[in-house]
Amino acid sequence: MTYTRRKFVIGMGTVIFFSGPGQSLLAASNKTSQVRYAMIHDETLCNGCNLCARACRKVNHVPDQGSRLSIAHIPVSDHENETQYHFFRQSCQHCEDAPCIEVCPTGASWRDDRGIVRVDKPRCIGCSYCIGACPYQVRYLNPVTKVADKCDFCAESRLAKGFAPICVNVCPQNALIFGREDSEVVQNWLKNNKYYEYQLKGAGAPHLYRRFGQHLISKDNV
Repeated sequence: MTYTRRKFVIGMGTVIFFSGPGQSLLAASNKTSQVRYAMIHDETLCNGCNLCARACRKVNHVPDQGSRLSIAHIPVSDHENETQYHFFRQSCQHCEDAPCIEVCPTGASWRDDRGIVRVDKPRCIGCSYCIGACPYQVRYLNPVTKVADKCDFCAESRLAKGFAPICVNVCPQNALIFGREDSEVVQNWLKNNKYYEYQLKGAGAPHLYRRFGQHLISKDNV
């Protein structure tokens, strides 16, 4: 998915950068003390190959008209033979005070005991209120099942079987980290890397953390 730089900048919300070294995420961000799982997307490693998005589509039976996960290819600067890109993950951020949960009339949009925002398919009536409420536009109405769908960290297809989300598993660049937010792996990464949070108006604090990165790509490969 390609976006113009202007379109991306106009759509930006609050971007909060954290310096990383010596800083505790849980102390710095005033997040809830409850269990929360989180995803880290290291944009310095991501090469925009989209293997994650294709694997997600296959494992979670996502129809052509929908998307749980995509990588936006945002052109930053143009050179004679190369273009500099920012590869930006677009998926549910499992945010606090999630507007999708607040507007759902049946309770089908909910947060489980791991902090993962999910859709209870039998309770979903397909009203699309949650889709309209999500400022990130990362939900869709499945044309086959007629219920809302989005990234849930592969809660049913992978986590329930003891496996990490498929995007983490297939990434050839090891650009994704997933786990409990208070785990040693996640905390060590956040303490030792400069990262940022991308938050749009109307949504609470996200649980998707990003390390900013850009890549020069030959125009022959675009």
